[in-house]
Amino acid sequence: MSVLFGQDNPYYDQQSNLNPDNLQFYQSQYPDPSNGAYGGAHTQQRSSSFPSNTMSPAPDLAYGGYNAAIPGGQMNSQSVSWLAAFGAGGLEGEPPLLEELGINFSHIKTKSFTVLNPLRPVDRNIMDDTDLAGPLLFCLAFGTFLLLSGKQHFGYVYGVAVVGCSALYIILNLMSPQGVDIPKTASVLGYCMLPLVMLSSLSTLFVLNGGLGYILSVLAIVWCTYSSSGFFTAVLGMNDQRFLVAYPVGLFYGCFALMTVF
Repeated sequence: MSVLFGQDNPYYDQQSNLNPDNLQFYQSQYPDPSNGAYGGAHTQQRSSSFPSNTMSPAPDLAYGGYNAAIPGGQMNSQSVSWLAAFGAGGLEGEPPLLEELGINFSHIKTKSFTVLNPLRPVDRNIMDDTDLAGPLLFCLAFGTFLLLSGKQHFGYVYGVAVVGCSALYIILNLMSPQGVDIPKTASVLGYCMLPLVMLSSLSTLFVLNGGLGYILSVLAIVWCTYSSSGFFTAVLGMNDQRFLVAYPVGLFYGCFALMTVF
């Protein structure tokens, strides 16, 4: 097929150099690469051959577009999975992230209130869900309050906690035929440390190296010892050996009280 130029072209016009009859554009039935289906901006109008209620193709994330206009106003499975991965909702059928990490705020609250009310009977199954989130939080708060009072004892807190938990784990397994594992031992000792955390908070306001500080320290040690011995005897079924359990536990909490006072 030959191409005609100039005056040989039947559509050539002498005045305007262009015949108006030739100014007709026909839209293609194939998708245009400039629309949103290929990641670009959707600027072309819809062809008249398409029905008016047909929506334009939605941008696909695989081509770099933004998934915006989708029938029904819902995002596709790919975008939902990305939002679930980086959000807090989680995927369908998956447990919450805090549950996978072993953090349950309702259990922490229940055990904390049990420690604060030592006269309340301890449920034997209260330590079935052994967690270390509460003890770690209380130890961090204890060291922070000591730091605010001018005592940098984070290393001592960590060392006494590790040695004390290991020693009490051995003692309790020698005393009880039922036995106890070391995470449960650390959990009980950590939760029952709450009165000492309260004492360390007072050290940021008052000087405890005096008569009042000694009295408060003794009360805090007795409180922690009574609560922790109640936990251990209820869990291990050692109600007749509570004083034997309370003696090493009292020495353990006495070390933390010395850090607070001196």
